[in-house]
Amino acid sequence: MWNRNGRELFYRSGDKIMAVEITTQPSFSVGKPKMLFEGPYEQSVATIPNYDVPSDGQRFLMVKPTDDEQAAPTQINIVLNWTEELKRLVPTGK
Repeated sequence: MWNRNGRELFYRSGDKIMAVEITTQPSFSVGKPKMLFEGPYEQSVATIPNYDVPSDGQRFLMVKPTDDEQAAPTQINIVLNWTEELKRLVPTGK
């Protein structure tokens, strides 16, 4: 997954999250990969990443496995119109 700055690529190597700098000018080159962190996060079942990186490239959203492999989620919460709720709770003074 590309960092939104276009100069860094994030990828998984087993339980490790890696980053490598990419430059394209004056020619294409790849820097030395570095491990950012590691942990027992859920693996993707397809070639599509099951994690995301915000635009600042400083945090990751990942899924941790449950302690009980047999446990299935029994509830999911969906928040609609959350921006309106945020405006109500944190007025901007406009």
